[in-house]
Amino acid sequence: MARPREFELDIVLGDAMNVFWQHGYDAASLPALLKGMGMTRGSLYKAFTDKKSLFLRVLDRYENEAILPAVAILTTGPADGLDRIETLFGSILAAAQSGDRRGCLLCSAAAGPAAVDEDISSLVHLKLQKMQNAFAVAVAESRPLSTLPKTEIRDVAAMLLTHYIGLRVLIRSNASMGTVTSNANAVSKVINTLRIQ
Repeated sequence: MARPREFELDIVLGDAMNVFWQHGYDAASLPALLKGMGMTRGSLYKAFTDKKSLFLRVLDRYENEAILPAVAILTTGPADGLDRIETLFGSILAAAQSGDRRGCLLCSAAAGPAAVDEDISSLVHLKLQKMQNAFAVAVAESRPLSTLPKTEIRDVAAMLLTHYIGLRVLIRSNASMGTVTSNANAVSKVINTLRIQ
């Protein structure tokens, strides 16, 4: 029996998010989505129109669950901005070490359907821009880098976002923990280099 969507929409989106996160957009088949969400084909299409529309809604939910907390780590708190950046990367490594190898759904989307679908690409880059803006806040609020020109702060933030995406995709790719750890440590070395600028 189909779920009453008006009462459980957030739960259904969470279930869909887990299916997309586990299988990726392309490999998340309709039967897998229906099973994971506990919905019939008709109720899914009535609620979300199609798979792409569902995925776009899932990306919005993922932003609330994962992206905005990461933004908060980078933009709030008493710690120096570089310490906040190191905290974020440290939490990514800790999650992978504890067995969470899903990576980042947004980063996976950037490396997958965003390459061929304009609507998904637009939404993915909008959300990644929020991450880059948060890195820029952290850089601007770090003692050694706070006097950099705005253009250079943006450049450093872009570099950190590239490291963030790369590490999350590497984790998703089932790379060895040694490889993941050495790449995370390389980010720490970059941050320490920035500290002495």
